[in-house]
Amino acid sequence: MAYKKKPNGKNATGRPKIEIDYVMVEKLASIMATQEEIAAFIGVAVRTLQNDKEFMRIYKKGLDSGRMSLRRKQFKLADKNATMGIWLGKQYLDQKDKPETTESDLTKNLDQIKTIAEYLNNPKPNRSIDD
Repeated sequence: MAYKKKPNGKNATGRPKIEIDYVMVEKLASIMATQEEIAAFIGVAVRTLQNDKEFMRIYKKGLDSGRMSLRRKQFKLADKNATMGIWLGKQYLDQKDKPETTESDLTKNLDQIKTIAEYLNNPKPNRSIDD
């Protein structure tokens, strides 16, 4: 049986090298395909892809491109859809539905409650409703 020769003159053995279509990897990653989905599409094990530095670089580039595209579409939609604008504000501007209560707010409320309690516990005699 004749083996293929490597450039260094030795016989080639083992599995043949798998050619990965990096252009396709970037396209799949840009639509947020997972590594498992890409591996199934190409027909290799996920670990094979994860061990390939070029795959990981292209995969990250594709994911980043997909995120930017999605964000751009969301911002366009926010012009027409108030709900999308609110959601984007919460995600990127740290906006919240309920304002956070600070300690000084709590102290103010407590002082008001104490004042009301004093009036209720110690009514002043001879007061009219107009006072």
